[in-house]
Amino acid sequence: MSREWTKQDLRDQSGKIVIVTGGNSGIGYEASKALAGNYATVVLAVRNVNKGREALDKIKYEFPNANIHVMKLDLNDLESVKEFSREFRGKFSSLSLLINNAGIMAPTQRITKDGFESQFGVNYLGHFALTGLLIDLIIKTPDSRVISVGSLAAHNTKPEFKNFKGTKKKVSLLQSYAQSKLACMFFAKELQYRFRAKNIDAKSVACHPGIVQTYLFGKGSGKLNKRFTRASLKLIGQSAELGAYPLLYAATEHSIRGGEYIGPDGRKGIKGFPTELEILDELFDEHVSNNLWILSEKLTGVTYKF
Repeated sequence: MSREWTKQDLRDQSGKIVIVTGGNSGIGYEASKALAGNYATVVLAVRNVNKGREALDKIKYEFPNANIHVMKLDLNDLESVKEFSREFRGKFSSLSLLINNAGIMAPTQRITKDGFESQFGVNYLGHFALTGLLIDLIIKTPDSRVISVGSLAAHNTKPEFKNFKGTKKKVSLLQSYAQSKLACMFFAKELQYRFRAKNIDAKSVACHPGIVQTYLFGKGSGKLNKRFTRASLKLIGQSAELGAYPLLYAATEHSIRGGEYIGPDGRKGIKGFPTELEILDELFDEHVSNNLWILSEKLTGVTYKF
């Protein structure tokens, strides 16, 4: 495995239909631009359509022939997830890459429209539902992949998937974020197990971007704290373009088998070039993962049909 894999190593993505949730900013935008620049058809699945169109215009300015679409997806609302799925099916008949990237980090405490703690709801349950609603398209598309984005924050976290429901009781927002990202990582591993059990050719891969200089950090916090956070990131973090490399590697590298966890190879995983990590194998618990899957189907009302 190369220690210096970059977006220059991307192969031609012609013929591939790609969904990138949160594709209008941060690593989602950088991944969308790289894939569109390599001839994939990219759908920016975004909560704010106007910002999505701005991102589309920026990509088209750099790659005038890029094939990009903007579609509304609000992961805060399961009905919006269902509507997105219906609209996508009306436009496309295959899905090569589903990149579950969008997320929120430690906002002020709130719940989703369906009553879930917001970070669990947006970061994990919304993506669980989206993948399940599109799973038949993923299965029938040759060499398809589902990419789930984890976080360094989850690496020192034990699974405690019991606070999905919103509550008036105050909880640690950073701990909830870590749990939501750990759930995404467990989901990626569990989905790969289920693909293999059914002899399905699709692959499920998890990744994390390291520490990235994006709007996600400090979002929802006070102005002074936000300024401090972003100033600190400039010293220790990496750009969104470099942060997108593990995601792009997971989505396109031909050596991927399915079930891997990809992240930066630098000290403490903060930054660097994409490489395969062992931490998810160490954290993973098959019994917990299976129970999480059953609970997720119950909470979202989305049952996977393999």
